[in-house]
Amino acid sequence: MNRRGEAAESLAADFLRAQGLTIVKRNYRCRFGEIDLVAHDGDTLVFVEVRQRRSDAFGGARESITAAKRKRLITAARHYLARRRGTPPCRFDAVLVRGEPPQIEWVRNAFGE
Repeated sequence: MNRRGEAAESLAADFLRAQGLTIVKRNYRCRFGEIDLVAHDGDTLVFVEVRQRRSDAFGGARESITAAKRKRLITAARHYLARRRGTPPCRFDAVLVRGEPPQIEWVRNAFGE
């Protein structure tokens, strides 16, 4: 991961903590893909995709989460859940970071099955 990506993930993690979420894992990797952040929002387990764009000139951060990317995230989340006891309520969020200075948009329930 490059420095900009790491900085965006750190910014997103700090933002989510400030919103009351607890970060439980960063950069969960398996053979199916990577989940940037895994967090708890109360009893809900949240899988977070962090996307950064300098501008919306070539499509925004939200549009960069393609159907193929969503499929990889869902499969990686299933892998993560298979290693746990029980399955809590889950959702997929996106934290979109754009511009300089960075502006953050938090999209709850960004996608799902």
